[in-house]
Amino acid sequence: MLSTLVNKYNVSGPRYTSYPTVPYWNSNSFSSDSWEKVLRNSLKAEKSSGGLSLYIHLPFCESLCTFCGCNKRITKQHSVEPKYINAVLKEWSLYVKNFDEAPVIKEIHLGGGTPTFFSPGHLTYLIRGVLKDAILSEDYEFSFEGHPNSTTKEHLEALYDLGFRRVSFGVQDYNETVQKAIHRVQPFEHVKYVTELAREIGYTSVGHDIIFGLPFQTLEHVEETIMKTNALMPDRLAFYSYAHVPWIKGNGQRGFKDEDLPSAEIKREQYQLGKKLLMEIGYHEIGMDHFALASDSLYKSMISGGLHRNFMGYTTSKTQTMIGLGVSSISDSWYGFAQNEKNLEDYYNSVASNKIPVYRGHFLSDEDLIIRRHILNLMCQFQTNWSDDELYFKELPSVLRRLDEMLSDGLVEIYPDGMSVTSKGKPFVRNVCMAFDLLLQRKQPDTKLFSMTI
Repeated sequence: MLSTLVNKYNVSGPRYTSYPTVPYWNSNSFSSDSWEKVLRNSLKAEKSSGGLSLYIHLPFCESLCTFCGCNKRITKQHSVEPKYINAVLKEWSLYVKNFDEAPVIKEIHLGGGTPTFFSPGHLTYLIRGVLKDAILSEDYEFSFEGHPNSTTKEHLEALYDLGFRRVSFGVQDYNETVQKAIHRVQPFEHVKYVTELAREIGYTSVGHDIIFGLPFQTLEHVEETIMKTNALMPDRLAFYSYAHVPWIKGNGQRGFKDEDLPSAEIKREQYQLGKKLLMEIGYHEIGMDHFALASDSLYKSMISGGLHRNFMGYTTSKTQTMIGLGVSSISDSWYGFAQNEKNLEDYYNSVASNKIPVYRGHFLSDEDLIIRRHILNLMCQFQTNWSDDELYFKELPSVLRRLDEMLSDGLVEIYPDGMSVTSKGKPFVRNVCMAFDLLLQRKQPDTKLFSMTI
C-alpha cells in the first residue's frame, strides 16, 4: 500500500513556506517604492501584534556542502566579514526610516550560509547594531544556525549574552560515506560537544537538522543517526527530505550521480522508519518535517494553535511582518513579499546607493490572501475550514473535486464546512496543499521548478 501511494503522489511540488510560491509571483506590478508603501501599512498594524520578525542571511561558508540549496558564497577569507555586516546594518537603517517610532522586535533568526563563519565579535557588533534602533518585545526569541565544526564556546557565550536562547545544528547524517558524498564531514563527538555546551551555557532549546534521501544513505544509516540523536535528545528536530534540484543550484548539487540517490520508495521507507523511531523515543510530530519534545515551545505552540510558518520555516512567533536582511533574503508584510538581490555584488551596490536592495516581489490579491490562510492552516494544523465567509472562495468546489482521490485513499477527511489531513495523509500534506494552489492549477509549470514531494 505504501509503495502504491508513493508512486501515485510522488510529484514535483512546492514546500509552501509562502503562498503564492516564488515562481508564481507577479513582479510586473512590483517596485521598491510600492513595496515600502505596503510595508508601512503593515508596520502600522504590527503595533498591536507585539512586534516583527527579522531574518538575517549570513551567506559565507568555508566549504561547499553538495546537498545544500541555500544562497551561499564559498570563501576562507574572513576579511569579508566587516563589509558584509556593515552592509546589513545599512540596509536595516533604510528600513528603520519607514517606522514612525522605534520598531518592536519579537524574533531574530540568523541563517545562512554558515552564521558561525563570522567571529563572535562581528556577530555581537551586528546584533547590537540592529538593537540600538529597536525595542525588544517582552516575549522575544532569538535563534541561530550553527555548524558543529565551527561553533565555539565563544560563539555560544557571545550570542547567549545578546539574548539568544535557541540554536540548531546541521547534522544531516552520521555515516562517514554519506558525509563524504555531501562534503559535510563532522564526527558525532563534535555535535555532542556543542549540544552539551549550549545546554551548559543556558540555551533552552537545542535543535538538530537531519536529512533523509541523501546519496548512498540506507535505512541502517537513518536508524544509526536517530539512535545517536537519542543519546543527545535535542529539544526539537527537523527531519527533512533531501531536495534534489540541480537544475536550480547547478554544480553544487552535482557532487554525486543521480543513481547514487535512494529511490522514492526507499526515501519514504526512510521517512517512515525515522518517524517511527522518533515517536518511540518521545518526539511529537509538528507540521511537516518537524518533531519536538513536549517540553519545547514548538510543541506547545502547536497545541495552543499558535504555530506559524514563513520563509524561516515553522516558528512560535506569529508576527504579521518579517523583514529579511542580507543577500537573497525574503521579506513578508503579509500583504506582499519582496526578495533581496541574489548576487552579492548587486546587493552591495544597491545598499551603497541608499536603496532597499529588493529586486522582485509580489503583492497579494484578495484571493491570494484567502488561499494563503488555507494553506497555512494545513501546513501548521493539518486542517482548515470555510465556515467563515471570509475563508470561502468560488473555486472551492473544484478544489474539493481535486481531493476526491485523496479522500478515497484515506489521506483526508472532508466535512460540510472544513477538512482535515489524516495521520496516513500527513506525509502527503504538500500534495493536499497543491489542490488549493489555484495559481499552480491554472498554470502547470513547463519546466522543473520544485523538488519531489516524497
